[in-house]
Formats: sequence, structure tokens, C-alpha cells
Amino acid sequence: METHENLLAGPPPTLLPDNPEARQMLESGARAADVAARFPAYSAAWARLADEYFAAGHAVTSYAFARTGYHRGLDQLRRAGWKGHGPIPWEHEPNRGFLRCLYALQRAAQAIGEMDEAVRCAQFLRDSSPTAAEILNGKASEKAEG
Repeated sequence: METHENLLAGPPPTLLPDNPEARQMLESGARAADVAARFPAYSAAWARLADEYFAAGHAVTSYAFARTGYHRGLDQLRRAGWKGHGPIPWEHEPNRGFLRCLYALQRAAQAIGEMDEAVRCAQFLRDSSPTAAEILNGKASEKAEG
């Protein structure tokens, strides 16, 4: 039986490399600011900072942290072969820091009234990982209900 490659399938998923030292430091309870200072390219630390500051009512600061992690993640995605579109699967744990920053940027942009940016980020998140969009938006809904 012959198999034919689907030439219209789009780009393959982009999988970011892991940073075990940074991940372990953050998971062990280190302050996110300390992890970001030591590992400035580690988007998960920036995502945690964005979450902490947003929860404390500091949307502008959250926006700044989310944007930093987002841009650091874009740099890593490009180095991993990403061409500006295509899947960035949530299921691959090292991708989650970038995806969380993208969501945090969307959330903070909406909070400060930057609606074009919020819409762009929401669409980018859905296009990159429908699973991430569902999970992250679901967490936001749960917090709003609770």
C-alpha cells in the first residue's frame, strides 16, 4: 500500500527545549523574580510574574512581564525552526511558559483597554494551541465563578 504525504498539512509542531534547572528552581518554590533574573529566557518565570501581579491588581506590570516572556519565547521558537505560524502544542511542557505569557498578555491588554492587542493575542493562542486556549481560558472562568 502506498502512502502519500499531505503537502497541505502545514508546518510541523514546534517544540521548545526544556530548561530543567530553571524549571526545578521555579517548581521548588523559588521566587519567580529570582528565576527570571537568573534565567531571563525562561518564559515560565515571566508568566508566573505576570500572573502574580495581575492577581494583585497591577495590570500594567503584569502586561510588562507577559510581554517580556512572550518576546523571549518568540526568540526561542524561531531558533527551534518556527516560521511565524503553526502549532505550538500545550502538551509539550516546555511550550507552556510561552503559551501562558501569550494568554497573560491577552488578559492584561484587555484589562488596560488595549483591545486590538487582546484580540490578536487571543487568536494567536487559539491558532497555536487550541488546548492551551481552552485550558487557560477555563482557568480564568473558574476563578471568575469561584
